[in-house]
Amino acid sequence: MPVQAIVFDLDGVLIDSEPLWEEVRRGYVSAHGGRWLPDTQDRLMGMSAAEWADYIATELVDGVTPDEVAYEVIDQMSQRYSDGPPLLPGAREAVQRMAEHRPLGLASSSPRALIDLALGKLGVDALFRATVSTEEVDRGKPEPDGYLMVAAQLETPAAACVAIEDSSNGLRSAHAAGMRVIAVPREEHPPAPDALALAARVVRHLDEITPELVERLGS
Repeated sequence: MPVQAIVFDLDGVLIDSEPLWEEVRRGYVSAHGGRWLPDTQDRLMGMSAAEWADYIATELVDGVTPDEVAYEVIDQMSQRYSDGPPLLPGAREAVQRMAEHRPLGLASSSPRALIDLALGKLGVDALFRATVSTEEVDRGKPEPDGYLMVAAQLETPAAACVAIEDSSNGLRSAHAAGMRVIAVPREEHPPAPDALALAARVVRHLDEITPELVERLGS
């Protein structure tokens, strides 16, 4: 099926926010006398705000509620973004380049407030026709709910969309939605081999994401 739309992930694809998320959530757990486990960061990646707040409140920290966790962590992340989120090399150019080619969507595990703040600070918010936070769907990544909602808002079959992802759960989510996936792995948090194998194409840099590459995936 020819490609009709392109859907970006946010964290780890357009902004280098995963280290910030880890620092802020790890700091929250430490400040509240909790325990950060070896697999905690990998488990949190792709979860919606409700999911990761519940995980922290039930598995890592005693005596707090999920609402308290979410409020404090998201507030700290908003403060970190106030001077502009950490833009990844080539991100703004990739969005601008692809927006000239096909309608754009965004499916992110970040809360709505952080999505809007980040895209506004980057000056690309007007280029996205649809944006979805996993807090707005029933299930976060690796489930396909967020990607399916973006496709619906774009009025485009999921099979006619190409998703751009970096994480294991993100790759699984987009693939489960029926989208063709371009993986842009991060060395700091490389995706699991089985998740990476779901990608139709693997690139090393956002500069490699071009209209020509996307069209080849649809041919």
